[in-house]
Amino acid sequence: MLQKKTWKLNNVNWEKWVTRYTESNCSPKARIFYFHGGGLLYGSRNDLPKKHLELLTQAGYEILAFDYPLAPSADLEMILNDVCSSINGSCEMDAEFANGALPYFLWGRSAGAYLCLIAAASGMLNRAPDGILSYYGYGFLCDNWFCTPSNYYLTLPRMDESCLKHIPQTIHANGSLDSHYSVYVYARQTGNWKNLIYNGREKYFFTRYSLRTCNYLPCPLFAAHAIGDTDVPYSEFSELCSRYQAQRFIASGNIHDFDRNQNDPFTAPLLSATIQFLEKRLL
Repeated sequence: MLQKKTWKLNNVNWEKWVTRYTESNCSPKARIFYFHGGGLLYGSRNDLPKKHLELLTQAGYEILAFDYPLAPSADLEMILNDVCSSINGSCEMDAEFANGALPYFLWGRSAGAYLCLIAAASGMLNRAPDGILSYYGYGFLCDNWFCTPSNYYLTLPRMDESCLKHIPQTIHANGSLDSHYSVYVYARQTGNWKNLIYNGREKYFFTRYSLRTCNYLPCPLFAAHAIGDTDVPYSEFSELCSRYQAQRFIASGNIHDFDRNQNDPFTAPLLSATIQFLEKRLL
């Protein structure tokens, strides 16, 4: 039976929570640290479909789903520092209370995958992960797509800058679709996405917060993507995979987060390929 426990983390001065998922009849053989998507502007740690949670925990993987602060009230430096702190803190606790530290993996969907990749490449992790699961992630490796108006989002009702006034100005982690999604749509329609998540000099964005200067990752990479992804171009996925010799999973169709539909024909094969990747890393 799937078990769920949530607790508050008190090492920050804003509301931050983590949720742990386990299988009651299974002792974990490894841990997965999960970070949600949403363009760093919206989303929730609670967005994993039940099918994902059940299959992975039944296969022997404990999942820890973390909050992290959202832009624009938090910038990329703060977000990355927080993600690395969550990873390092969990690894330290594991070493203290387990009989030897369990292997751990990083898992992110979309922006969460980006954060996992950047965290692994940053040199800020005290212990390298045993692998990274990137579901439709990116590293800002290809030009233009993230700083020019998106053709897909221009087909949606236009949003203007006033949407920024309707979200909290203080540091916060929970960004619902009702309150925050309009900010992401605005960001992609105007090409201002980078400016909402990063405030520094251009060259530091590419050297510190993209993968352009990272020649290798400290662990193997599993990367999944849809051919017609409307948010992250397939070329970004191709460059990511080529650069790091990733194990690839390719879905046809044009839905960015195709696996949110548990009945999508590619969801079950994706989860099966994910578990196979994890198992190989533990051999």
